[in-house]
Amino acid sequence: MPKTKLFSILLFLLLAIPLAHAEEEKCGLSNLATCIPQMFFEFVLGIINAPLQPFLTLTKNLLSEPVNIEIFISLWAIIIYILSIFYGLFLIFAGFNFMISGYSAEKRERAKEWLRNVILMMVFVQASYYLYSILIELSSSMTAGIIDMIDQKFFLLTVDNVANLGLEIMLAIPYVITLMFTVILLSLRYLLVATGVLFFPLGLFFHFIPPLQSYGKLTINVLLIVMFLPFIQSLMLLAASKVIEIPVFQNFKIVIMISAFFLINLSMLFLMFFAIAKAAMGAMKSDVGKTAVLLAK
Repeated sequence: MPKTKLFSILLFLLLAIPLAHAEEEKCGLSNLATCIPQMFFEFVLGIINAPLQPFLTLTKNLLSEPVNIEIFISLWAIIIYILSIFYGLFLIFAGFNFMISGYSAEKRERAKEWLRNVILMMVFVQASYYLYSILIELSSSMTAGIIDMIDQKFFLLTVDNVANLGLEIMLAIPYVITLMFTVILLSLRYLLVATGVLFFPLGLFFHFIPPLQSYGKLTINVLLIVMFLPFIQSLMLLAASKVIEIPVFQNFKIVIMISAFFLINLSMLFLMFFAIAKAAMGAMKSDVGKTAVLLAK
């Protein structure tokens, strides 16, 4: 009698599978041979995908969500207050140069250019917080638009074919490690962008002072590259998601996924290093840089 009840319960569960998965292919007594193995693999992949979800959610949020800079607005205000002290000195210096220029057209033009730079400096530095937040919103919107174009199943392990399933089981741990490393780098990028609101007014301030212009470009270039880097990385993910739609690459989905995130990590390190190196070389070629080299010798 107990065996009969047990069999009845199993039979009821098997017949109820189509009701529980109405949107998927029906699973009943007629296709148990193919349905049960598929359900087993999906169950196993569900267990494997469970640890991936937090990292994938963090990765998506760190790429597409706007960076919160409001926590640094008080420090930004202090920096602006300190920089504003120099405005009056620069205006006096520009007026003094204009007065002593006499009939020299070159000196008068330099005085006018300096005055123009001071006015532009005042406008851009005072509005630096709002300019920075607008750039962050623009980068976030562009990145979110690209990520929405990517099939979310691309990031998960799926039962596509036997060859891909075998690779997914073997490379699941390297994939998790790659995602962990990606989350760490994206978190560092988030921190750089958040604190960048404190350096952005300094970059603008230096940019309008001819001897310090190279250092201003260094600061602005690095911040812009770090800020818009997620947009480039989202394009990499979109390209990878389209590559696996090609039949010849469908058997290597997990390899392409790992390669895409590896390229994201590599691009983050390379572009930041390239921006700093290029701007540093420009700074060394400036008058201040040449003077510093001579003093060092």
